[in-house]
Amino acid sequence: MVITSLENERVKELVKLGQKKYRDQTGTYLVEGEHLVEEAGKSNVIEEIILLDGETCSLNYPILTVSDSVMKKISSLDTAPKIMALCRKNNIKDIIGDKVLLLDSIQDPGNLGTMIRSSLAFGVTSIVLSNCVDLYNPKVLRGTQGMIFHIPIILRDSKSTISYMKDNKIPVYGTSVINGVEASSLTKEEKSRYCLIMGNEGSGLSKEIFDLCDRNLYIPMNSQVESLNVGVACSILLYELGRD
Repeated sequence: MVITSLENERVKELVKLGQKKYRDQTGTYLVEGEHLVEEAGKSNVIEEIILLDGETCSLNYPILTVSDSVMKKISSLDTAPKIMALCRKNNIKDIIGDKVLLLDSIQDPGNLGTMIRSSLAFGVTSIVLSNCVDLYNPKVLRGTQGMIFHIPIILRDSKSTISYMKDNKIPVYGTSVINGVEASSLTKEEKSRYCLIMGNEGSGLSKEIFDLCDRNLYIPMNSQVESLNVGVACSILLYELGRD
């Protein structure tokens, strides 16, 4: 059966998932497009496929077939995809590994998506989000290019995370030009275990969090450039920390 009515109750439920409060209430979210659906399938988090009428899908999950108008209603994209998936949220509850990216008050979905993608590229073993934009925001999901499904991501406040790191003798690195060192100058041992903290796009790290860092890193650059986008800066630092 093909669902064609925009007033269908199932359609209304899926549309509501565009809002964070409904994602939180249901513990589910939507991914859009073939690539993200395939990546979600690899991690076995899919509950249902939403498929455009006339299209086919090789994944072995329940399928909800919808008309073009319904797909456009459900989708957050300007051009609706041919396939979407209803997924359940990841239930990881603890920190895994000893190469950690701690993101404090990141609010731009594109930045968060970029940093998640870079984390997987450069050897981060887990990501901690503290007071950040919703992980399951559609723009975040698209920005990760599906890498969200392949790295542990934990919601936990910054101070308790830093305390955990110190208890486990994992160095905590902040970012600052003042009294900072070039990330490229760190020794192999100093890169073997770490917690890198990146702060808010506009205000950076709070003084309280900044003062808890063991060391600060900076990126040398042209003096005409005042600062880098936090997603770009994070990617460069993770690249340096991932080098032998």
